[in-house]
Amino acid sequence: MDVFVDILVLLAITRLFGVAAERLGQTASVGEMLAGIVLAALIALFGVSLPVIGRLPDSDAVAQLAEVGVFFLVLMAGVELQPRSLARFAATGFGVALGGMVVPMAFGFALAWIFLPDIAARPALSMLVALALSITAIPATVKVLMEFGLLRNRPGQIIVSAALFDDVFSILLFAILAAVLKTGALPSAVALGWIVVKAMAFFGLTMLLGVHVYPRIGRRIRLMRAAAVEFSFLVAVALAYGLLAELLGLHWVLGAFMAGLFFESSRVGAAVHLEMKLLLSAVTGGVLGPLFFASIGLQVDMRAVAEAPLFILLLILTAIAGKFLGAGIPAYLACRDRREAGLIGIGMSARGAFELIILSVALKAGLFAQTEGRDGVAQHLFSSLVLMAVATTLLTPILLRWLLRRADRDGGR
Repeated sequence: MDVFVDILVLLAITRLFGVAAERLGQTASVGEMLAGIVLAALIALFGVSLPVIGRLPDSDAVAQLAEVGVFFLVLMAGVELQPRSLARFAATGFGVALGGMVVPMAFGFALAWIFLPDIAARPALSMLVALALSITAIPATVKVLMEFGLLRNRPGQIIVSAALFDDVFSILLFAILAAVLKTGALPSAVALGWIVVKAMAFFGLTMLLGVHVYPRIGRRIRLMRAAAVEFSFLVAVALAYGLLAELLGLHWVLGAFMAGLFFESSRVGAAVHLEMKLLLSAVTGGVLGPLFFASIGLQVDMRAVAEAPLFILLLILTAIAGKFLGAGIPAYLACRDRREAGLIGIGMSARGAFELIILSVALKAGLFAQTEGRDGVAQHLFSSLVLMAVATTLLTPILLRWLLRRADRDGGR
């Protein structure tokens, strides 16, 4: 009975925060993360004696559902990512995405290396911070671009194209990080080469299946005209790809992403693709996603704000500046328009689900356990990264609206 009560209470609180966030012009995931952070703060203040809420951080049911949520979030990200839509602004989007990853990664690695103590996990933790700062999540950006009617214009299309490339780059880097997490240290050149070979073999095989085998099996399943069967097929493929990734020494998250990536409307049919998106959105956005975001928030220690304020501030500033420069400069070189380059640089600054998924994987792998007993930044690294994700996701739409309104004022003079 306690299991059902835990899930009911957490889901109810999380959805309330999600709806409130959407009404304030933010994404639901921001509110859901904040729900977990607020609950964690209440537990820290009043202890585990709080009815129901006090036991949520240690609830096995919540933890297991959150892990299932990771699976469906990554699968949905793959389904929503349409590789064919990269074509129009592919060259510019690629340059923006590459710059928007390399610069924040360099800044993030340097920042972490300076602040973290000299421990065995320092290289792996620095790499994790670098990857966390390199990721882009665009739901909040898309909302603002739609609000100003810019989603179909050049800056909106470049942001979307670059974010799609960003997702692919992130998956490739995550494959390396997943292997690093097993040892807690950066691999040698030979070991790194072997990781890349296995990752390329995995991506090559899943792409081959996605392009040639996936559609043939999918056509036979579509003849049954049953959404439940099609949904089961998609989940089964994602699980099989995940198992293949694990057998190759990678992480199952890669499998879920690749299964969704080739579930394109051009291959499975527009009706089936839309049907699966709606089903995934209902399952993920309605139940599993909120539980995952809240579970991450529940792990945040708000003492980080008091004990590592400089690091958190620099982390947020570095995250925004890294994307602004890394994505904005290539955009300016391509467009020769400062306003558009600024919009793109800011628009690429939000973090979101994929960063939190990477943090949750690192947390389960025990990487953050190696900082236990340390003071300051090391002890609060996980909380700092989650707070950075929340802050950049909150700030991005605010900064975008400010830039757009300022541009409208200047244009009206």
